[in-house]
Amino acid sequence: MKQAKVLVIDDNTAVLSTLRIVLKSSFSTVVAVADPKLIPALISQGDVDAVLLDMNFGSDRLDGQDGLFWLDRIMNRSGLENPPAVVMITAFGDISLAVQSLKKGASDFIQKPWDNNDLVTKLSEAIDKRDARAREAQDAAADTASDEAEVTSTLEEMEKQAIRKVLEQSDRHLSVA
Repeated sequence: MKQAKVLVIDDNTAVLSTLRIVLKSSFSTVVAVADPKLIPALISQGDVDAVLLDMNFGSDRLDGQDGLFWLDRIMNRSGLENPPAVVMITAFGDISLAVQSLKKGASDFIQKPWDNNDLVTKLSEAIDKRDARAREAQDAAADTASDEAEVTSTLEEMEKQAIRKVLEQSDRHLSVA
């Protein structure tokens, strides 16, 4: 079992229940909700590793724009340094919609009906990629801090050398130096 928190958002309660059952055996925490308006509150703590996001909410629109809207909110407006990985899922998808999702930051795209093993694999891989990006960002930040410390110590060393040189030139006479 992967130690990860997965948020599932789908307005179809039967699909939501099925996804919860399928994912509970593979991930330590699965939160399933039908209302996408809860997304900002649910991801605000930064403890969600992945979101499985339906692309259509309600029966009046089946063009995936609802999912793309919420994907954008998760990826760009959540205020999180490391937003959760997002895997899109829909029964009414096509290649164009999948490409749009990936361009907006989705990790993957799944069509309903899904294969359980494929679903779990895609979510796991998305979480692994997210974790790798977070580690790379931490390493880059640590390297930058190290470089800044090195520059600071180099400047301090240059200052000390300049003071020593002036003191030597003045025969260690502070008033003259």
